[in-house]
Amino acid sequence: MKKFLIFISKMMLLLLLIAVVLDFCYTAVYLKSDHRGKIDYIYNSKAREYDVAILGSSRANNHFVAQMFEDKGLKAFNFGMSGSHLFEASLMLKLMVERGYKIKNLIIETDLNLSNEHRADGIASRFLPYIHDSKTIKEHFAKEKDFYELYYIPFYRYVAFDSKIGFRELFFNAIQKRTSHLENKGYYALGNKKGNMENDLRALKPLHNKYYEEIKAICAANKINLIALMTPMCSNVKGMDYFEKVNKVYPEIHNYENAVQGDQYFSSCGHMNDTGARMFTARILKDFFNK
Repeated sequence: MKKFLIFISKMMLLLLLIAVVLDFCYTAVYLKSDHRGKIDYIYNSKAREYDVAILGSSRANNHFVAQMFEDKGLKAFNFGMSGSHLFEASLMLKLMVERGYKIKNLIIETDLNLSNEHRADGIASRFLPYIHDSKTIKEHFAKEKDFYELYYIPFYRYVAFDSKIGFRELFFNAIQKRTSHLENKGYYALGNKKGNMENDLRALKPLHNKYYEEIKAICAANKINLIALMTPMCSNVKGMDYFEKVNKVYPEIHNYENAVQGDQYFSSCGHMNDTGARMFTARILKDFFNK
């Protein structure tokens, strides 16, 4: 029995050692990557300057054509990420400021994402390789229910989110395989193929969202002009009064939910195609950047 316990102890110690070594190796690769996605593009960067930076979910990523800002002489990049929430947008902005970014105007898409304060695991997990390297990321995750496992158990985060930051993603980072996320200055154009052209917002309730509050506070402290927007929806939406409810909580958020009308300009009910996005971006340029 004693020999068995000694054997088990040695195996556990060996497994712990392997986990520590793997954790170190994975993290070392991620700390040298800046070409796979928008998070590593920011994290492994030095100070950049933007006249316009854009944050939000897919309703930012697919709706703001960054090149159109550039054509007006405004240096711009669309940092919107499909599937993300304000949890991730706030952390992105914190990292930009930490790295000394100079941002004159921040456009933040704040509409449907105001209805929750949860993280989006598919996106949030991509910050986790840096959680031991960054006090900012550590503190942002500190109140998450699985923080202690993610932070203190070696290699756990890479196993728990294997599909996002596991071996496959590590390999692509190691061979410097690029993605489309950084193309077109971060803007991702949708085509004319129709997806779901119905939406029901009746169950959503806009919150006094702590991550939007963080974004406002960061912008105020760093003299960044914050432009908070609600972006368009297709015609077949139930519960359109949601956008009015948003303005009751946050009157400063500009309501553009009906700025582009006609389902021919939408790829799905909540996402415009490239033609619609260009119409919408032209409207934003006219309303906020017309010199």
